[in-house]
Amino acid sequence: MKWFLKKGVIMKITKYFFGVLASLIFSVNVAIAEKWDMALAYGAGNFHSANAAEFAKNVTEKSGGKLTIVTHPGGSLFKGGEIFRAVRTGQAQIGERFMSALGKEDPLLEIDSQPFLASSYSDALNLYKASKAEIVKGLDEKGLVFLYAVPWPAQGLYSKKEINSVNDLKGLKFRAYNSATIRIAELTGMAPTKIEAAEISQAFSTGAVESMITSPTTGKNSKIWENGVKYFYDIAAWFPKNMIIVNKDAWNNLDKATQDLVMKQAALAERKGWQLSKQGNVSDKKALADAGMVVGKVNSSLQAHFEKVGETMAKEWSQKAGSRGAAVLSAYK
Repeated sequence: MKWFLKKGVIMKITKYFFGVLASLIFSVNVAIAEKWDMALAYGAGNFHSANAAEFAKNVTEKSGGKLTIVTHPGGSLFKGGEIFRAVRTGQAQIGERFMSALGKEDPLLEIDSQPFLASSYSDALNLYKASKAEIVKGLDEKGLVFLYAVPWPAQGLYSKKEINSVNDLKGLKFRAYNSATIRIAELTGMAPTKIEAAEISQAFSTGAVESMITSPTTGKNSKIWENGVKYFYDIAAWFPKNMIIVNKDAWNNLDKATQDLVMKQAALAERKGWQLSKQGNVSDKKALADAGMVVGKVNSSLQAHFEKVGETMAKEWSQKAGSRGAAVLSAYK
């Protein structure tokens, strides 16, 4: 009798113990489930945003509930110029930023916007490989984890009026978005005004600007022809990249398996993003032409002028970037 009594007590204690254990396991699972808000500057239809959304979906589905990434395209969470700071301070756990707009944070981040340093996708990829380790190191020192980077199609010159000579550039109201484009304007006699991508249509429609250097994708997405822009000169000046970065504290909240999953999906997103960019470099120029824009090249005299400007800017950038920049350029060449 006593033995059965003891057995009943033992069974109750065992049942209680396993109940507590199950609760603890559930609590731990809840605790390690993370939600990241991903700030994106460009509209949902842009290939960068669509690629990021697929990356977020894949991580969410494959993490088994450990990490959910929610995308916020079109600057709906933070505008383009605010995203780097927001991720760095933890206001957003993850975000995408146009790298060369951050030259004041680190000169290495604007290496891909040095004119005519890389004028093809193969050159752009080699430049990325040569600079990536130094860029990752610089971001790590700022409390950020680098995931991946994808280039825009080759940057071309847009204008409301035809450009046939260096004199045609003088005084042209020019949309700038980083220190490199501001410097190009200064060296060619154009008048720069800093305008984010989301403000392009308004800037052209109001006459605030009448020219810019950007990708055929940006021109297509903003329907730039509707604002009186008639010409696109395919000068292939550079292939600037967008990068995806994560707040390091948020990153450290993930277990090793989830970190590995994120990095694996980031590598896949990067590969696909480069392919999408190559496709856009062809199809988006066709879209400009189909909309009635004149798509072509500048004459040899203007091309030589732009390349000379590029040489000047490369020397200036090298001085600013110091030994780190010199090492990257040496590895690239």
